[in-house]
Amino acid sequence: MQRTRIKICGITREQDLRAAVDAGADALGFVFYSKSPRYVTPARAAELCAGLPPFVGAVALFVNPSLEEVRAVAEAMPLSLIQFHGDETDEQCAAIAAAVGRPYVRAFRVKPDTAPAALLEWEAANRAASPWFSGVLLDTYVDAYGGAGKVFDWSLIPKELAPRVVLSGGLSVHNATDAVVRVRPFAVDVSSGVEEGKGIKDARKIAGFIAAVRAADATTSSESSHERSS
Repeated sequence: MQRTRIKICGITREQDLRAAVDAGADALGFVFYSKSPRYVTPARAAELCAGLPPFVGAVALFVNPSLEEVRAVAEAMPLSLIQFHGDETDEQCAAIAAAVGRPYVRAFRVKPDTAPAALLEWEAANRAASPWFSGVLLDTYVDAYGGAGKVFDWSLIPKELAPRVVLSGGLSVHNATDAVVRVRPFAVDVSSGVEEGKGIKDARKIAGFIAAVRAADATTSSESSHERSS
């Protein structure tokens, strides 16, 4: 069965981390952007990650960080991946990742007039910029940093790019199955869609979201099997 990877972002509490792990999340995101209601300090992230089991990744989200900020996080917690979510340049991302020795993903905020070819070009430029580049996260463009819980037009994602992207932006238990069936991304990333309040996760929503993604995986695997047998 095709298995879409799942990241639960904006973890601030031990019980939310445990709920995400117990429900089957592949990665947990920690926000190091001080203007976010989901912000945690490196010390707090280290406390939370003390309960992180093997093979569940810890992702650090930054917005226009300095090398010193990223290094402080990398030294404090078992950081597996950096997520750049601001206006960082290709060169800045590459330099920071190389300095701390961690792979990274970059967020591209999709606008209504974003050209599909532009997404392919942007991914190619990032891949050429650094061997530490791991992939593209697609989010909805808003006039602020971070997600706004809004969905963008998934049809803008080129089919050849979709299997490599992390899909974000307005995902919830209500649209996760449809999103995965239609886009077939490598991974999905959710934050506000599994919350009862900003920075406060809802264990039932987390479990429901992951179940919805798995339902989509079962559907796409069934379709693939049918196509092979036809």
